[in-house]
Amino acid sequence: MSLTPVLTRIDTDLDGALDRLMELLRIPSISTDPAYKQECAKAADWLVEDLKSIGFEASSRPTPGHPMVVAQGGEGGTHVLFYGHYDVQPADPLELWNRDPFDPAIEDTANGKVIRARGSSDDKGQLMTFVEACRAWVAEHGKLPCKITIFFEGEEESGSPSLIPFLKEHADELKADVALICDTDLFDYDTPAITTMLRGLLGQEVTITGPSKDLHSGMYGGPAINPIRVLTKICANMHDENGRITVPDFYDGVPELSDELLGQWDALGFDAKSFLKEVGLDTPAGETDKSVLEQIWARPTAEFNGITGGYTGDGFKTVLPSQASAKISFRLVGTQDPLKIRENFQNWVKEQLPPDCSVTFKDHGAGPASVMATSNPAFEKARLALTDEWPNAAAFTGSGGSIPVAGYFKTILDMDAMLIGFALEDDSIHSPNEKYDVRSFHKGIRSWARILSELSA
Repeated sequence: MSLTPVLTRIDTDLDGALDRLMELLRIPSISTDPAYKQECAKAADWLVEDLKSIGFEASSRPTPGHPMVVAQGGEGGTHVLFYGHYDVQPADPLELWNRDPFDPAIEDTANGKVIRARGSSDDKGQLMTFVEACRAWVAEHGKLPCKITIFFEGEEESGSPSLIPFLKEHADELKADVALICDTDLFDYDTPAITTMLRGLLGQEVTITGPSKDLHSGMYGGPAINPIRVLTKICANMHDENGRITVPDFYDGVPELSDELLGQWDALGFDAKSFLKEVGLDTPAGETDKSVLEQIWARPTAEFNGITGGYTGDGFKTVLPSQASAKISFRLVGTQDPLKIRENFQNWVKEQLPPDCSVTFKDHGAGPASVMATSNPAFEKARLALTDEWPNAAAFTGSGGSIPVAGYFKTILDMDAMLIGFALEDDSIHSPNEKYDVRSFHKGIRSWARILSELSA
């Protein structure tokens, strides 16, 4: 089936595609607020009817929370599962919006036309790029180019409580050759990316206890152990002079990157100085032998997210505290085992305790990293298809954050995911005046049409 007429159809039907997106954006499908439960169901039903209109067998599936939308269509080629979410963040604070967040509009800006509405970028505009690509294929050829399963969630913005049970119950129905997730960004305005690495996350809270109560520092300062001193010394010991983490066996499972992948990243032209300058910094503080981009995408970290102890109110109080606490997060890569790291970290802390001190730990979640098998031919096909659409070549990239659904697809469905999105950093997702560039929407549709053409071979 020829790709050229499909791309032409996408270009000529852009206004129609925008109109359909506007309809979906008008539905305030806020999953976190029970007052909008019916609106979430309405959004799911809207998607079901739209998918049916282009030949999918689609249905809204009930869950203890908001419905899932599942659709099947096409045959042959690479079987893909496309995931998106139709729920959105609350629009508060409303007074900071320049218009009604659920009254979408096309606005002119200095950088071109944008779609202004809650959910325009996260994730309704993104998921509709794929739906519109499917629509164009059916309009031109009467059928989809390959076998496609669509899976839209309604609880992503509220912690996905129904996701894991649903995936386990419907694993046979949802499993495909590869998953496609459209909930990420372009690398920059002209450079598309396929995210193939997502860091895992381990959270740990540490509380050091010394004396049985807060003490007067004039009477006890000196002979009495100070938990703040103990805690800060332990924290300081966590990194060596080269920025490496000193917890035993911490780097077990951390992979070395291939020259090919490092070459792709170098070609992106990432400006580390500008990246730091934007937040008032000048000097990289991580591992001294790794680039800033490597540190963000492919290296593990240990960071202190909060530390408390003693008197922290206004004025001054000469107290020697009974306790001091720190919240610490570890970002993980490769095959690092979060539970083993937790055990090693706790033992490492205990070994550093002086006399008269005890420690307690509070766990705050533990999830491994996701590393996709880019040896799967679908990844290179998708990368080349994106390169054909955008001014700059596409690259396999990493992400400093975590996208849990990609990990669930791997652990529950035994399926790698390609994370391909067309958002920009300035889209203000989760913030007032969220937007999605019309260019991102248009070229996103064309990108998926090209990818589906490659995967249908």
